[in-house]
Amino acid sequence: MKNSILCIYLLLFSFAAFSQKDPFIIYKANGKKVSYRKMLKSLEKSDIILFGELHNNPIAHWLQFELTVDLHEKKQLILGAEMLEADNQQVLNLYLKDSISYKGLDTLARLWPNYKTDYAPLVDFAKKEKLDFIATNVPRRYANLVYKKGFEALDSLPGEEKQWIAPLPIAFDSELPTYKNILSMMGDHGSPTLVMAQAIKDATMAHFIMENYKNDHLFIHYNGAYHSDFYEGILWYLKKERENLNYRIISTVSQKDVSELQEENYNKADFIICVDSDMTTTY
Repeated sequence: MKNSILCIYLLLFSFAAFSQKDPFIIYKANGKKVSYRKMLKSLEKSDIILFGELHNNPIAHWLQFELTVDLHEKKQLILGAEMLEADNQQVLNLYLKDSISYKGLDTLARLWPNYKTDYAPLVDFAKKEKLDFIATNVPRRYANLVYKKGFEALDSLPGEEKQWIAPLPIAFDSELPTYKNILSMMGDHGSPTLVMAQAIKDATMAHFIMENYKNDHLFIHYNGAYHSDFYEGILWYLKKERENLNYRIISTVSQKDVSELQEENYNKADFIICVDSDMTTTY
């Protein structure tokens, strides 16, 4: 009798184990599955990691935090994010030094609507561990200016405002596939200046990553996946400055079935977090 009960229990356990649905699976660029631990071991060797997220995806935000905590045990870290704009750096520094409260940060900085749930844990981790956290993105008013008038509009800015932008003139390759894809996705709403507005963000984020990178440290940068997918965007600008650093790219994608990576998501990054499209979002 005991043996029969044991057999039934094992069968039920086996069925449950094989029937559970994965909320996400991590893949390598070639579409092969990889464990979190193996990804972590590979990322330990990096100088700079670009962690591409889907902004409202809770799995991406959770893994950003977990990966940051785990890598902190291995290497000296510098953190940075697209979600904070460069001219808010002084305010961010005051918060990191505990000179102002969260309320003060929220009042003085232009925080994203989902900052409190999705990015505050990373900033607060940097605060707790006394890590630098770099506001890398171009202030949105300058990206809007480029969208309206092109790169040339930046030339007339006062010198003190240019400090929040990548050095002029901005290198630009409109033939990069991800930039060309912006035009095709936007259809009649696309324009060359729209692509330039994307490029000024990529260039500025790369500039502030490189300006704050320190040898023997690991810089983890959090950005929308499109800013680094297919090893372009931010990475294109980083490599123009220092091609010999060890860069690693992470991307996040959403699929109805995560059991196999779709062909269109191959080679987006060194590691691709494939999340079930039914996953709830943070906004």
